[in-house]
Amino acid sequence: MMMKLSERHDPPVRVLVVDDQQLVRDGIASLLQVQDSIEVLATAANGQEALEAALHWQPNVILMDIRMPIMDGVLATIQLRRQLPSCHILMLTTFDDDEYIQDALQAGAHGYLLKDIPASDLALAVRAAAQGIYQFDPSIAGKVVSSFVPSTSRKASEMENDPGDLSSPISTGRRANSAFGETSLGDLTKREIEILRFIATGATNREIAECLVISEGTVKNHLSNVFSRLGLRDRTQAVMYARERGLL
Repeated sequence: MMMKLSERHDPPVRVLVVDDQQLVRDGIASLLQVQDSIEVLATAANGQEALEAALHWQPNVILMDIRMPIMDGVLATIQLRRQLPSCHILMLTTFDDDEYIQDALQAGAHGYLLKDIPASDLALAVRAAAQGIYQFDPSIAGKVVSSFVPSTSRKASEMENDPGDLSSPISTGRRANSAFGETSLGDLTKREIEILRFIATGATNREIAECLVISEGTVKNHLSNVFSRLGLRDRTQAVMYARERGLL
């Protein structure tokens, strides 16, 4: 016999709210706490606090701001996907820039929402994300779809002109869905690769300098070379590059 929706007693979705503005994170937590089948476990002010809180509370869903001090939402998402893979992360931010959206999804986020979303819709998104269903704000959904269309069209065109080995999904030998073009680790020195590995683990310049017994200034110089040679914008992209190239 099927149970009516009101008779079901599924456990609540356990949520962690992460935002660097206290008023915002407390407001989001309060709005969600009164929603059915949602339990707000805790809040965090930055990515580092989010890592610690998530490992302690084991949430089902994390609502993550993208721009925060100490550790931003993208870096935190990368770390959380490694340490707590069963947790689903929804970016909740005011920024709808293409780069932020792409970085967040490549980091492993299960969706991207804007903060002007109504409380009831946010609650629905949280419940859906807990089931592994990706959630996107309607205003950016088109950007997400279009970001995949050009590469798919180019790949189809390449296969028509040069089918290669049709038994393989990629006949060019390049890694699928790479966000970093043709850049190669071969462009880096042994020391630069070593430092890139440290960056991928979340180490600071001071920690890297202490481990390698060099000055922080030397670390900064090596990092500048790494960013320049690989065409990377910042440490966040460096972490994603290292992850894509199997350095983690």
